[in-house]
Amino acid sequence: MAGTPHAVVFDIGGVLFHWHPRYLYERLIGDDRALDAFLRDVLTMDWHFQHDEGRPFAETSAELIARHPEHEALIAVWQSRFNETIRGPMEGMHELVAELDAKGVPLFSITNFSGEFFPPFRDANADLFDRFRDIVVSGDEKLVKPDQAIYALALDRFGLRPGEAMFIDDRLENVEAADLAGFHGHHFIDAAHLRVALQRASLL
Repeated sequence: MAGTPHAVVFDIGGVLFHWHPRYLYERLIGDDRALDAFLRDVLTMDWHFQHDEGRPFAETSAELIARHPEHEALIAVWQSRFNETIRGPMEGMHELVAELDAKGVPLFSITNFSGEFFPPFRDANADLFDRFRDIVVSGDEKLVKPDQAIYALALDRFGLRPGEAMFIDDRLENVEAADLAGFHGHHFIDAAHLRVALQRASLL
């Protein structure tokens, strides 16, 4: 992608925060084999992805409970205790965000996240997210990465032209889609590698 980036667009889960359903359910299911089976066969990533796509929890949970009534209590807490699926910041990343913000770099995010679950999560981490000028949440838009449409919407919303922003995501397919949409994509490994990329782009 031609052009020099002057803004940075972050993914959230796997880039800014550690996230996994296991972080919640290991507190609720004491047996490791039962926990593995529950996450493999009941509360799957595919089931959760429906929330990122914009489906309400009331619908998805009712359907899942109908299929697995023996797990009703465990399924029902997914929304109210969703913040427990986040286990703190990715090492060094919040410090990087603060450095970029201190330099006046415009910060944004595109995240695959439930529109219902995101506001409580954002409120719990306002010290970080107050640094961001805008956040596109897939569940609100009913568009998900790596769909090209969510990147086009984000560029328009953020007031950016192709070539003006670096996009950071831990999923390669999302980075490749962002490249096609006009971002300078960076496949996130850790804060140290990202710092080098930001320095090379003269953003740090």
